[in-house]
Amino acid sequence: MKITCLGTGCPEPNPRRASSGFLIETGEDVILMDCGGGVFDRLVQSGRKPSDITHLFFTHLHSDHMMDYARLVHAAWDEGGTPIKVFGPAPIASITQKLFGHDGVFSTDLIARTENAGSQEVWVERGGTLPRPWPDPEITEIEPGYSFVGANWRLTSCTAYHAQPQLTSMAFRLDVDEKSFVYTGDAALCNEIEALAQNADLLIHWCYRLLGDESNTFIRKMSPDPVEIAQLAKRCDVGRLLLTHLRSSMDTDEVHKTIDQQLKAHFEGQSGIAEDLLEIEL
Repeated sequence: MKITCLGTGCPEPNPRRASSGFLIETGEDVILMDCGGGVFDRLVQSGRKPSDITHLFFTHLHSDHMMDYARLVHAAWDEGGTPIKVFGPAPIASITQKLFGHDGVFSTDLIARTENAGSQEVWVERGGTLPRPWPDPEITEIEPGYSFVGANWRLTSCTAYHAQPQLTSMAFRLDVDEKSFVYTGDAALCNEIEALAQNADLLIHWCYRLLGDESNTFIRKMSPDPVEIAQLAKRCDVGRLLLTHLRSSMDTDEVHKTIDQQLKAHFEGQSGIAEDLLEIEL
């Protein structure tokens, strides 16, 4: 299993980081977890094509986890790719229809691309056939506890406490042979994620708060600090820990050094801060 960090940032614009997105390659499948702003460009920069994506799983539907969804689906379709299998909480089906349905946001574009004689000619020259269908990703709406079995992998999920009741949020675990990867999405500490992460080879956990930062009641409640995350990783006997989703104010070399020291003081395994385009082999 190969994991590529396509987006390790947050909603704040940051030239160093795209928003959330993590790519997993195993066998013939190319799995994307979340597709935030900038993830599409990172995907291309990593040497993959949009049409390479076979499965897309959303942890939740905040914009920084799905802003590039439409771009990915449209580009994969324009390459003539097989429809992407999309899994996410409600209302992902309604959102998709509002984007790509016959009265959707992209309907004028799609009418022109499929009905204009010149566009049809270009499509046929590229190897396509007529009539040209519209984008039609395969949508499955899921809830925490959902599981899926792929060709040589298994995905399981649990609740992630983040933006309820407005948004359903979940964390994912992917197991391939004897290796496992856990991605929390945006998540407070909870028993569900602790159970999901047991003995994982790699845990990628959001970190939106520094040790000692008590300035925001909601963030203090919903985002663990680096020490709390390191202690979680130790309790779960995780092999490697990476933090993601840092706020821009946390994203300096000086703060990174402090975070690294805190992680190492409380977790004996390999640890650090995820970076865009970092590749990990498990």
